[in-house]
Amino acid sequence: MNKVLFIENDAVVAGIYRNKLSMEGFQVEVVSDGETGLQRARETAPDVILLDLMLPKLTGLEVIRILRADPAFQTTPIIVLTGTYLTSMVQEAWKAGATKCLAKANTTPKILVDTLRSMLQPTPRAEVRPQPDRPLAAEPVRSGLLAPDEDFQAELRRDFLQQLPQTLGVFRQHLQAINRAASASERLHQLQELQHRMRAFAGSAGLVGLSGLSRVADLFEALLRELVGKPEAWTVSTLRTVAAAVDCLHWLAQRCHLPEVQNLPQATALVVEDEPLARRAVTHALEKARIRTVAVENAETALNLAAENRFDLVILDVDLPGMNGFALCTQLRRSPAFGHTPVLFVTSLNDLQARSSSTMSGGNDFIAKPFLFTELALKALMFTLRYQVEQAVAPPPACPASDTDSSAQSHAES
Repeated sequence: MNKVLFIENDAVVAGIYRNKLSMEGFQVEVVSDGETGLQRARETAPDVILLDLMLPKLTGLEVIRILRADPAFQTTPIIVLTGTYLTSMVQEAWKAGATKCLAKANTTPKILVDTLRSMLQPTPRAEVRPQPDRPLAAEPVRSGLLAPDEDFQAELRRDFLQQLPQTLGVFRQHLQAINRAASASERLHQLQELQHRMRAFAGSAGLVGLSGLSRVADLFEALLRELVGKPEAWTVSTLRTVAAAVDCLHWLAQRCHLPEVQNLPQATALVVEDEPLARRAVTHALEKARIRTVAVENAETALNLAAENRFDLVILDVDLPGMNGFALCTQLRRSPAFGHTPVLFVTSLNDLQARSSSTMSGGNDFIAKPFLFTELALKALMFTLRYQVEQAVAPPPACPASDTDSSAQSHAES
């Protein structure tokens, strides 16, 4: 019987994976912090070590580095199972000697079992070759192992949905406590509590196949983690974004049972920004949210694209050459195709007049430069998901789409 040491401080996630691994014939020990995990690894010599990167006492990254420096663990398979948006830490984990990195949001217990078996079947101790440039994996190595464990996942989903109203109520309580915080230290404490709960929620939502909830919660947790690490980044804007994220989770939770919400296509955003560095910054933020971008420098080019393509989000600077962002937004709103498309202003203008003008021209939201990449990514994800869901569940139009519309959509996706 192969021994698995699982280092994970989320009791719910650890319990789900442990139960499934035990049912499949693995001997599993779970510990909740990196320091204890390192000690138990040395004492028990497991065949496989499975760990999160965000751990108390010692991080998962530190555990990997210490183990790989020990000759006894240089060939032991080490599998990282962590959040989707820990990209930089995942790259460091590959460099430190992780055998494989999996994302909680899309790794079901079935996939994990198949991954372990594919590693252990050839030899109990496969040679480890660090792979620093590889991203998070979502599938096992062998082909033919992706059939979902439907009964098990259906049971998990029922339990998750039963607890969902209570879980969302707790998020509301933390948000209210953040708003009422009398000091920066009290607010920081509430942000930390909400972050820990959000990380567990993101993992659980991914396990039960609710990808929309999982994606928002995962990126929300990343923003909260950044705010905890940089308390000076807390502003009125971030407060609004945190509140909007809690609202978005409630909104998605009410619709997560709808078949149209599953397997939504990748969203596409039109970005209009004349400054190259700012344009690259916005594009980078959208990449974190897995949103495709078409970036242009002026309003004229944007209008030409909008005439031929549909977008799920428009991001505008205000100070553009020729027609400014407010006038461009007004122009877009005159087109039936962009009557409900979310428009987000990203600009260095941060006065009351600018905010009022953004609303009057038809903008949905406003974020000031300089911005946190994660905050913009979360805002963009929430807007695009909501828009895509509303479009998917809307009643069909009276007349079928024309060939011109179809070709325009194809052009947008190319």
